[in-house]
Amino acid sequence: MEVIKLNKKNQQKTIGLATDYIKAGKIIIFPTDTVYGILCDAKNKKAVNRVFKIKKRLKQKFFPVFVKDIKTAKNIAKINKKEESFLKKCWPGKTTVVLEKKTFKIYGVDKKKIALRVPNYKPLNLLLKKMNAPLIQTSANIAGKKPKKDPKEIIKDFKERKLRPDLIIDDGVLENKPSTLINLTTSPYKILRN
Repeated sequence: MEVIKLNKKNQQKTIGLATDYIKAGKIIIFPTDTVYGILCDAKNKKAVNRVFKIKKRLKQKFFPVFVKDIKTAKNIAKINKKEESFLKKCWPGKTTVVLEKKTFKIYGVDKKKIALRVPNYKPLNLLLKKMNAPLIQTSANIAGKKPKKDPKEIIKDFKERKLRPDLIIDDGVLENKPSTLINLTTSPYKILRN
């Protein structure tokens, strides 16, 4: 488990390394605009299955997905004009939305619906741009435990375990809470987590 401290000087290099890890089917922990997230290539079945095991998460509990922009979201989900205008107001940002899924080959998600988010955090946005692929994202904690804000605690949590991420990008303590979750497939829209 490699740990790299993120700073302005090494940002490009670190994002390049994180991209290489994900493209190689590895699992990384990366800072976001909310909490630290466990990320992997959503189109890599083996990697997604590993995230379920690392997190001790039930297969029925689907993962949300990071995308780089609305255009990418439209390839994966059905988005009408009303939904698009709503997304333009809250993306990039701390809002995850549930949408109807298109027949797009992606793992760890429901067959009919998908939770998507365009984050607002420069290193992560650069990573998504470089990857040019949807990324599975879930908070960096064991299922049932609280999401961790401090990378030291995350490292401690996973260090002793057999199943653990391959790379942790440390950007210090994040003083945020998980994203707001809104279901756009209902009328009116329904807030599932605030």
